[in-house]
Formats: sequence, structure tokens, C-alpha cells
Amino acid sequence: MMSVKFNLRTALLLGTLMLIASPALAEAVLQRGNSGEPNTLDQSQTSIDIEAFIVKDLYEGLTIYDASGKIVPGTAESWKVSDDGTVYTFKLRDKANWSDGTPVTAEDFVFSYRRIEDPKTAAKYANILYPIKNADKINKGELPVDQLGVKAVDAKTLEVTLERATPFLLELLAHQTALPVNKASLEKNGADFVKPGKLVSNGAFKLLEHVPNDHLTAGKNPEYWDAASVKLDKVVFYPTEDDAAALRRFEAKEMDIVFNFSADQIARLRKSFGEQVHISPRLGTYYYAFDSRTEPFNDVRVRNALSMAIDRDFLANEIYSGAQLPAYSVVAPGIASYGEPEKPAFASMSQLDRDDKAVALMKEAGYGEGGKPLNIEIRYNTNANHERIATAVADNWKKAFGANVTLMNLDVSSHYAYLQEGGKFNVARAGWIADYADAETFLALDMSTNKTFNYGHYNNPEYDALMKQSYDERDPVARSKIMHQAEALLARDQPVTTLMNSANLWLIASKVKGWVDNAPNEHLSKYLSLAEQ
Repeated sequence: MMSVKFNLRTALLLGTLMLIASPALAEAVLQRGNSGEPNTLDQSQTSIDIEAFIVKDLYEGLTIYDASGKIVPGTAESWKVSDDGTVYTFKLRDKANWSDGTPVTAEDFVFSYRRIEDPKTAAKYANILYPIKNADKINKGELPVDQLGVKAVDAKTLEVTLERATPFLLELLAHQTALPVNKASLEKNGADFVKPGKLVSNGAFKLLEHVPNDHLTAGKNPEYWDAASVKLDKVVFYPTEDDAAALRRFEAKEMDIVFNFSADQIARLRKSFGEQVHISPRLGTYYYAFDSRTEPFNDVRVRNALSMAIDRDFLANEIYSGAQLPAYSVVAPGIASYGEPEKPAFASMSQLDRDDKAVALMKEAGYGEGGKPLNIEIRYNTNANHERIATAVADNWKKAFGANVTLMNLDVSSHYAYLQEGGKFNVARAGWIADYADAETFLALDMSTNKTFNYGHYNNPEYDALMKQSYDERDPVARSKIMHQAEALLARDQPVTTLMNSANLWLIASKVKGWVDNAPNEHLSKYLSLAEQ
């Protein structure tokens, strides 16, 4: 009997201890490998994705991306658009508060947007808000900041007036540049407003700790309007620049998520971790531009022939080990508002058939075997992979057309400066990563009015007219159709030839729930949870 009582008392005691300890044991902490140390947590100075992943957990803009990469309401619960598409009126959520308990107001966004365009701020991405009336002029110092087209109608109503209709404004407002900053904290703390204990945020998490080059910890923000739906108690970001070390920590289950890893590890990782390896198309393209001002690259037949003869599968699979994906479209896939991009007719052909067609086209243009000699210089920015790509493409063109191909490389800043300043060339390597999930960010590159990024100086009045029409079209379905027509012209004319799409590379532990691969590469921690294991 004594033994039974003792065991019962022991069991009750142990049960009590377990109940006391259970909150700590049950704390849901997500360990995120983040590929590098953020240079800043100041919205105005961020420029890279590893910073955006953090600040978008701490702050919330008027709009956000959901788990699948679609634009949804954020701090603004709704909005109305004027008939001409130039005035947006946002209604902020009544429950939207800062982490110190004070309400988020329309004036907070007025202050934040003015701060971005103030030339004294020197914001890295001030151009993101250029569609707002007078933003460009203010940022260039031509107008005072109070002339920016943003107005607090009342505490929870924000009016944004644009220079012209901008159908992709909601995507722009989800960019980290458009995140609000807490005026009181900024004015009190100056540059230190980004430090733990001083950073006041309005997102699903608040900053608890930041040890540079070691870790950054964000805790659940109880003042967040949707705090009841947030499943994680903490998120710890680790600056995992060392790919090998990050993999070891993932293998040891010390990290639940790893962003980016070496492409040469893909086969091994897939063998070891199966579906925990996530490789999905990113909103980015790797392409070659043809200088349409110089012969023979002003001949659409030559451009098409050269494009056809490139073995994209070899480039993506053999050189990039699957870390890039073969591509044929100017617009990267995965944009919800656009759908499947347009491809050239040869995209559906086998490489052997393409080669045959390419040789015939080149002969028709008067080049290749029995015709005029084909001399090509490929320019690229210095990088081992870019050199391997250029070498492989040169080999494709030598075998198909007997072309004499030479390579020319410069450091990245010199390479792009040469192209942007209008330097002449034959073929030049370039890349583009979307800043917002809309097809316009890719299609605008080839407008004749784009003096900076239209490297090949493509000039097609029909294309320009379609793009202008797309800017004026308010109906999303009609606008998408117009842009598809424009991309079809690029597919036909091949002023640029897309070789590959960038890929998002992630390792996601099986216990992480709520993760959805998406092309915008937007993964707010508020949508994630941890399964018990």
C-alpha cells in the first residue's frame, strides 16, 4: 500500500513538473538559414532578398504576398480605384497596431513614402514608388517631399495619387521599400531605430535579438492584427554564407530551412532528402541580347537561327546542375496575373530538328557553309559559369554554322556600363530578376523608349504600341492578352534569346508546414508552422 501511494505521489509530482515545463517545451521556434548577414534592417536601404525575408516578417505593407505568391490585402483591408486608374484609396485595418501598441495610421504611410523619396534618405529602391505623383521629381531634388501624391484622408484612410495608371501598383506596394517605418521610434533613436529594444514594427513578428554574423531572433508580435493565426513563437535567422556548413546543420536538424546551396550538391541532396529539396522557377531570366544595329544581327532570320542552335538543356543541366532551368520566353513563368508565357515556335521542337531548321534559316540569310563567313563576339561579365555558358554556346554555333566565335569578358560593372551607355556589340550576356510579380517588368526591357536596358536597341513600333496599350488597359484579363501579343512579337523577332530561368533553391525540413514554392520567392513566416516530431 505504501508503495502504491508513493508511486501515485511521484506520478502526480512528475505530472505537475511536466505541466510547468510544457510551455517552454512546446515553444514553436523556426530555424531559418538565410544565406548571409543583412546589411541593414532599414526598409529604405535594403536591396537584397536575405534582407527582405527578415524585414517582411517584421513589417507589413499595404499589400503582401500570400503563401502561394499571390497579392492579398496586408495592413490595408481593402481599396478602391478611380475610374481612370490614377487614384487608389486604401482602408487600413482597425486592428492594425505597432508592436508598442499604438495604432498604425495613414499618416505613418505618408511619412514612410516621403522618407523613401527624400533625396537625403538615398533609398536604394526609390524608383519602386516612382509611379506615385511627383515621386521621381522629389527624389531628384526638383520638388519638396510634401508634394508627393500621398494623403491621409483620416487616421485609417490613405489616398495615393499616381502619375498615370499603373496596373501593377499593388505588387509594387508589397516590395520592402513600401514597408512603413515607425516615425516616433525613428525620430527618437535615429539610425539606431533598427536595433533590438528600439525597433517598433507592425508585422507578424518583432525583433528580439540580433547578434551580427551569428543570428537574428524575431518573436511573435501580440499586437499584430492577425496574431491569432500566427503559429510560430519565434523565428531565428542564421547568416549561412558557408554552403557546406549550412548543409551540415540541416543534416544535423539544427536548421529547418536553408536558402540557397551549391548546385553541385543537388543530386546528392535529392538522394538523401528527397522532397525536402525544393527547386522551383524564379522570376529571373538569363539571356543573350543581339545588337540589332549591326549586321548580320539586324536580320531576324540570323537571330532566330542562332537562338535555335543553342542547346538549353545542356546549359541548365550540365553547367548549372539543374540550378537553372531551360527557358525560351522573355517573361519568366509563375506570374499569376499573366499565366503561361509566349514561346517561339521552335521551343516545341527537338534539338536535332531545331539544328536543321537553324542551318536552313542561316543559309537563307546568306551565312554559314557556302555563304558569307559568320563572325561573332560574345560579351559577358566575368564569372566562371558565364564563361562556361559562352564556351558552350560558341561550340553550338561553330558546329551548326561553322561560325568563328570569340569571347570577350569584363567585370560586372564595366560590362553593364558598356551596354547601358549604348556600346555596340554582337551578342551580350545579361540577366533580369523581377522586382515585382508582373509581366511588365520583363516586357518593358525591350521597348524602344527604354534607353537603359534595351541593350540590343530593338525598335518595333507595333511592340511599343501594344505596351502603351497595356499601361492604359484597366481590365486585368484584357491587359494580360495585350501583353501576350507583345511577347509573341519578341518570340518571333528574337531581339533577345532567353537561355534559362533562375531557380529558387531551398531545403525545407519535412516538419515545416505551410510552405508553398512560388516564383516571386515570397515566404512569410506567418504562414508557416512546425509539426510535432
